Amino acid sequence: MDYRETLDWMFAQLPMYQRQGASAYKVDLHNTIELAAYLGNPHNTFKSIHVAGTNGKGSTSHMLASVLQEVGYKVGLYTSPHLKDFRERIRVNGEVVPKQYVIDFMHEHKWYFEKHHLSFFEMTVGMAFQYFSESDIDIAIIEVGLGGRLDSTNIITPEVSVITNIGIDHIQFLGDTLTEIASEKAGIIKDNIPVVVGETVPETKDVFKQKAKSCGSDLYWANDYEGKQYVSDLKGHYQEKNILTVLKTIAVLQKLGWDIGTSAVEIGLNNVVRNTGLLGRWQILQESPKVICDTAHNEDGLGAVMKQLIKENYKKLHIVLGMVRDKDLEMILPLFPTVAKYYFTKPDISRGLGGKELKEKALKYNLIGENYDSVLEAYNAALQCATDKDVIYVGGSTFVVSEII
Repeated sequence: MDYRETLDWMFAQLPMYQRQGASAYKVDLHNTIELAAYLGNPHNTFKSIHVAGTNGKGSTSHMLASVLQEVGYKVGLYTSPHLKDFRERIRVNGEVVPKQYVIDFMHEHKWYFEKHHLSFFEMTVGMAFQYFSESDIDIAIIEVGLGGRLDSTNIITPEVSVITNIGIDHIQFLGDTLTEIASEKAGIIKDNIPVVVGETVPETKDVFKQKAKSCGSDLYWANDYEGKQYVSDLKGHYQEKNILTVLKTIAVLQKLGWDIGTSAVEIGLNNVVRNTGLLGRWQILQESPKVICDTAHNEDGLGAVMKQLIKENYKKLHIVLGMVRDKDLEMILPLFPTVAKYYFTKPDISRGLGGKELKEKALKYNLIGENYDSVLEAYNAALQCATDKDVIYVGGSTFVVSEII
């Protein structure tokens, strides 16, 4: 199989949460543990940082990778989902895994994946760990895919565990209260391994305290960081909280003996996009009219983005909006401004919510606009309608952003 055929097989033959939903979610780590043993436990050959959270874990992971790269460490980075190419999920010093490696790995182990009915996530985690091991990295930043306790990445023993924040998302898997979701995320806390926690509320803070105590793990709060302040090339206002989490994590790594100087922190945080290839976080695609896209897709994430969006300087606001079916629209749609022109559309995946249906549901919240058959059609319509003094925002789903970047 060539690269395209390899990806087609991975996406079509095996369940994947982003496209199918619940059918891809496994309820234990048995398959991943057995796969790791079959591969020779590659995750035991490199050091790591494990990053979980409802929002911000991707940005936090990329920031940490960028800083460590500036120090001179060889850094693996595993994140999900990808925007344009599957290989974005697996990087070493910002470079994506080669196509030939993906082809060869799948060709060599396809019989095992089929025999054991592995999920897309389990295969991908195995590939990432094997690639990092063979690349002789110094450390890997491993982002949790979904939840924490039962996520396929949760077989590593990291230098430090990081939990960015807790919000309501994926309730069909993780629970419908902040306490329940926090308990799942806290599942990445390991015995005697320090943990850094970003944003908290009283009900989640107690969960982390209890879990850390039961594991004998030192617990650090990002809000307690009192060192030098830094900025980043990631310009979303919500990144200020992620930066604090990164800085506290770096302070913990320094206590553990990692040599990370202030210049590397400053340069790394200012060059995240260049060093790691991160896309879709308050990304400015063009000026005149200004086009902003962001992958925020749940209540907490979209709430923060909308607060920043309405502060932009514009004559008229245009919003290209698409979502997937499993989102709680009653919680999300009220976050959007009513003084805007909407272009409702469906992301090109089976779980996508139809543009016409989204338009009808949005009308209930006084969000007015037209529906379009594709993201590109909606985006082009917004570009044609907007003047140089307007702002266009594209979002609602990672999949919407991926189609216009």
